Amino acid sequence: MKKKLFIYFCLLFGAFLQGMSMSLFLFPHSIPSGGAAGLALLLNHWFHLSLGFSLWLANIVFLFFALNYFGYTWTLRTIISVATTSMTITLLTSQMTLPHVHIFLDILVGSLFFGIGVGTLIRAGASSGGMVIPALMIASYKKWSPGKVMMGINLLIFSLTALIIDYKIVIYAVICQFLSTNIIDFIYGLKLPKLTILHPNWRKK
Repeated sequence: MKKKLFIYFCLLFGAFLQGMSMSLFLFPHSIPSGGAAGLALLLNHWFHLSLGFSLWLANIVFLFFALNYFGYTWTLRTIISVATTSMTITLLTSQMTLPHVHIFLDILVGSLFFGIGVGTLIRAGASSGGMVIPALMIASYKKWSPGKVMMGINLLIFSLTALIIDYKIVIYAVICQFLSTNIIDFIYGLKLPKLTILHPNWRKK
């Protein structure tokens, strides 16, 4: 029971860090932290939906794939993660505004919190949703690092976001991805007491 409570504490903590990094440091500059965030920014740009709700919509399709590939437990944890992140974004974007000293400082701080958040989620047996789901599928099958796979997938969506909103976004997004994915891989590889690290036998659990 204590282990389960600790896992869900890590889950909520990681999702909160992710939502905080996006709402306070990255989204004010229209910088997507990942592919799903890029889709959320596009939905917000085209249809003027709230960023939190847009992020939830961008994750729905991938959650169906997660259910089939990783099973109910992992998918449930990911749904909790996505819901917590979306709620955090909705609350913080409406209640808080930070003074933005410099865009690169915001990218650095946002990438740090985002990387720690997503790394914590992966170690707790979940994901941040979105492109992390196909990235984890490929990483588990090919035995590649999840952060690098995620960066490759996200580059495609960053390019689309840059074409639609602002070409400079792709530069900022790549910097953010480079920093955050290295932090994710660092946390993923830490020799800590195991919670639920991803491996092929996760399927259907």
